Order: sequence, then structure tokens, then C-alpha cells
Amino acid sequence: MMRRRTTLLAGCTALVLALGATACGGDEPVAAGGGGDKSLDGQTVTVAGVWSGSEQKNFQKVLDAFTEKTGAKTQFVSTGDNVSTVVGSKIEGGNAPDVVMVPQAGVLEQFAENGWLKPLDAKVKTTVGDNFADVWQNYGTVDGTLYGLYFKAAHKSTVWYSPEALEQAGVTPPKTYDAMLKDGRTISDSGLAAFSVAGQDGWTLTDWFENVYLSQAGPEKYDALAAHEIKWTDPTVVEALTTLGELFKDKQLIAGGQKGALNTDFPGSVEKVFGPEAEAAMVYEGDFVAGVAKDQFGKSIGTDANFFPFPPVGDGKAPVVSGGDAAVVLKDGKNGKAGMALLEYLATPEAAAVWAETGGFLSPNSKLDPSSYGDDVTRATAESLIAAGDSVRFDMSDQAPAAFGGTKGAGEWKILQDFLRDPADPAKTAAELEKAAAKAYGN
Repeated sequence: MMRRRTTLLAGCTALVLALGATACGGDEPVAAGGGGDKSLDGQTVTVAGVWSGSEQKNFQKVLDAFTEKTGAKTQFVSTGDNVSTVVGSKIEGGNAPDVVMVPQAGVLEQFAENGWLKPLDAKVKTTVGDNFADVWQNYGTVDGTLYGLYFKAAHKSTVWYSPEALEQAGVTPPKTYDAMLKDGRTISDSGLAAFSVAGQDGWTLTDWFENVYLSQAGPEKYDALAAHEIKWTDPTVVEALTTLGELFKDKQLIAGGQKGALNTDFPGSVEKVFGPEAEAAMVYEGDFVAGVAKDQFGKSIGTDANFFPFPPVGDGKAPVVSGGDAAVVLKDGKNGKAGMALLEYLATPEAAAVWAETGGFLSPNSKLDPSSYGDDVTRATAESLIAAGDSVRFDMSDQAPAAFGGTKGAGEWKILQDFLRDPADPAKTAAELEKAAAKAYGN
């Protein structure tokens, strides 16, 4: 399943990959090598991350390709969802992984500030500079130093729908937020709820907010709020919550109403649209919805399941919110050379193509040939992400301290769940968000 980041499911179980590893001194990386160059023969690299299920298997194919190229062995281990806690304990115990796939920009920054990370070497930096838009490099940079390579991305501005349900209601994919709500009411009049909302998973609600806020308030305000340079009591926040509240309070639009939404987790929200007993026509979440619809419910992407871009709110532009998993190299890993070689490989379109062909994956690598993707819908999603260039904005809650933006039953997740339960007072919710944010950010 996938968490809001780029993986499948909130709090997804997580992975740690061990890619082979003899301890190796020095800081200069071993070259990843060309075809058949077994420059890392007999070595092992350990990799920690947050993937499980089909994502784990698909990333293993990438690691296997790295093994084929360099001779480094791979083995898979699981960390669970609290990556920072697990990695911290492994470092303290003298068992640090060599590479970590970090699912939140805020966690990457935390790792860098803790002094855990090696800066990417010159060779990797050059490859990243050639293949990735500035925005992705910026999200991997802390205090002017590039530490993270974004290997996997999520396009989190996609609304997934049943073409059959929209056709039966006589509506077409909407072009504005207001039209989406209006069409939703038409759909519900035809006997099917408009939206399935995964309110049991607080992270999905942060994604709803972020898309509305980015479109309505604009990218500069979005960046300022993400950095807590403006308060959550700012009028733009109250306005976005008011807009979101229009949807949350309309029992006609949400399958099961607010109570039903609060009892629906992310996989369940997809099932309500694409499962055997459809209860809703649309579900908002990232591109990873397609993986669940296809793998769990046998839907043909593009025929039985499709998406439209999250529509612009008011006079704003259509938002493009993304998430991503960044590869970083730990200072305390036993095999930093081979770890850096893995990052050099992950920065290439060759590595991205391995996963792209299997599905459930988007790459921010602009040099990846779109034909590598296995279906037209995924290809279109990927092209939209690349075309957005530097206008892409990273998931706001993933940039925040985990206490505010990434903890179940606390901070933004819980406050937005409370708002879904009772959306009557956006200003009060904004004040609660500011109180929690000030504590987490320390300002």
C-alpha cells in the first residue's frame, strides 16, 4: 500500500536493503562501472527504506541490476515506517546501513543536521545536475550541500475515477474545483457517492489541504507556510480550510459521510471506487492509486481506472504537489564507497527504467525515456510531473518536523481529522494547527 510520500500506503512497512558489504576505507566512490564491470565483486551495501510488498519486489529488481553491473550483492531487510528512529538506533548500535531511502524532506534535513550524512561526491553531483530539475536538487540539499538523490517520485495532484461511473452520471472530468463539487453532486444524484475519502489516514487529509492551498494561495505562500515563515493562522490558511470544508461538510459528496470517511483507510478508499462493490465514483490521491487499482482489484489503467489533474481553485493555477524518496549515504555505514556507487547508478535513466517497466513508479529523472513506462496513463502522469519542472512543490507535511507533519494521532494529521469530523470553524482549526506547528518547529 502506500504512504503519501511516494510509496504505497500510509505508514508503509519499509525496507532495508542490504546490498552486499565489506568494510572499505576512504571516501572516494568506486565507479559504478559499465556493462559487466564487476568493480564491487564480493562487497555488500546495506540499504534502508520504507517500501514493502510490490514496491519492495520492484526495487529489488533495480538492486539486482546494480548487482549485475557491479558484482555487489543485495539482501533485503525491513525498518518499519519510523525511519529516523530505526536508523538512529542502528547508528547507535554500530550497525548503520550504508544507504537510506528517505521518504520525507524533513527527515533528510534532520539526518543532515545530526551529522549522519555524506555529501554526494562530484561524480554523483554531476549526474544529478544533468538529469534532474533544480527543484529536486534543492529538496536534496541542506545548508548548501547536496546529500540526497531523489530516485522515486509521487505525483500527488491526481484525482482517480471510474470512467463508467462518470459516464453513467453524464459528467466529464472537471476543469475547476467548483465544477468538481458540482459534478460530484450530479454523480451522487445518480445513486453513487462522489468521493471516497480516506479520513482514517491523516496523511491523505494533508494532501487534500496542500493541493487546495497551493492552487489558492500560490507557490510563494506555500513555501513560506512549509518553512513556518508565516503562521497557520494566516488568512490564506483559513481560506483554504474553508474551501476544503465545503467538501468535508457535504454528506452528499462523501461516501458514508464524515463518519464513513473517518473509518476508511487509504486502501479502503481505493476499494470503494475500484473494488467489487463500488460506493463512490472518485478518490483523490497520488499516482500510486493506480497500483492498488491494478494489483488488488484487477483494473485496467486507462480503461477501468483513469485520472484527471487536481483542478485549479478559484483564480489559481492547477497544483502539482509531489513527494519522493531520496537516497542518502550514511557516514557510519561500513561500505560508503559502494553506497556512493549505488547512488551513482540510481541517478541514471538506466536504473529508473528498470522499475518504470514494471509499473507503480514515477521518476523525476528528466532523461528517462517516457516509453519506458508500461502504460499510457502512467506515462502521462510522469510527463506531467517532468513538464511541471521547478513549479513542482514537495509535499508540505513531508517537509515539516515529524511531530507536526508525520505522526499518527498527533499534529496536522489529527487536527485535520478533527476538522473532517466537524468542519464548522476553519479559524479555530487554523489556530490549533499553529499551536502544534509552533511547538514542533520551535518558533
